[in-house]
Amino acid sequence: MFFSRLAIFSCIFLSLSVNAADKQLVYVVSDLRIPFWQILQRGIEKKAIDLGYQLQVYSAENSAKRELEFMVKAIEKKVDGIIVSPTNSSAAVTLLKLANSAGIPVVIADIGADRGQYVSYIASDNHAGSYHIGQVLTERMHSLAWDKGSVGIIAIPQKRANGQARTQGFMQALSEAGISGADIRQQVTFSYQETYDFAQELIQIHSNLRALWLQGSDRYQAALDAIADNGKQGEILLLCFDAEPEFLQMIPAGTLVGAAMQQPFLMGEEAVTVMDAHLQGKTVKQQLLLPVLAISKKNIQQQLDIIKRNVLGLIGE
Repeated sequence: MFFSRLAIFSCIFLSLSVNAADKQLVYVVSDLRIPFWQILQRGIEKKAIDLGYQLQVYSAENSAKRELEFMVKAIEKKVDGIIVSPTNSSAAVTLLKLANSAGIPVVIADIGADRGQYVSYIASDNHAGSYHIGQVLTERMHSLAWDKGSVGIIAIPQKRANGQARTQGFMQALSEAGISGADIRQQVTFSYQETYDFAQELIQIHSNLRALWLQGSDRYQAALDAIADNGKQGEILLLCFDAEPEFLQMIPAGTLVGAAMQQPFLMGEEAVTVMDAHLQGKTVKQQLLLPVLAISKKNIQQQLDIIKRNVLGLIGE
């Protein structure tokens, strides 16, 4: 009898182990060449390992066509769930329709969708984060008596819900402070050259330009180079959305006024946590907004541990 019970227990344990190993997730991401998505991916990977999921990652490299192909591939694999960071909010509609038809649940990690059914949308509070980093800038401009100057924006695509929210929040801060927006340029290739050219255009067209705001982080050097090449060092401030490891030195040094830092590692973890809860039949929130940290010289030291882990994904450092 003892051996029979042991055999039954072993079979049950083996079955549970196999089921855990068989759980599969796919992450379809717009472009892993961008550091933000790399960090978000690491958060997804960590939580997937913790919860016993196998994970495959497909990077569309900013191509809606490739993104669609990867979604079809994930559906054909009959995975348990799909996490997607779409190329834009309109493209997400088709992705959701395909997954819904196949009965595969989807969690959206950042960017958003114009419409469609999904388990949950895990996002940064782009509006509030941009508003608060706008306040950091306007306070600095007022302290320099530059409040008659204008601010140029190099934006992520405004077809994206997160891009719209960033612009709206930032412009609200400028308006409340009585500072004018100069102009906006929307990124397409996200390259160094594109960012440099946009920065140069804004500097040359607007003689009263006093600041540039990048709605991203990895091409900050292009903006700094354009400022330097136009002889405007010390005359035009720079701030960013998101973060790079170099910002830990650049913000205290004053090279950057500040940065609105999303928490992509945490976002990745939350996306898997929500998907796992849904697959267990639990009720989950359809939208979860994570705070964006408005970091400047004033608060960077107090926020350093959170920045290293949740923003930069520097686990154990």
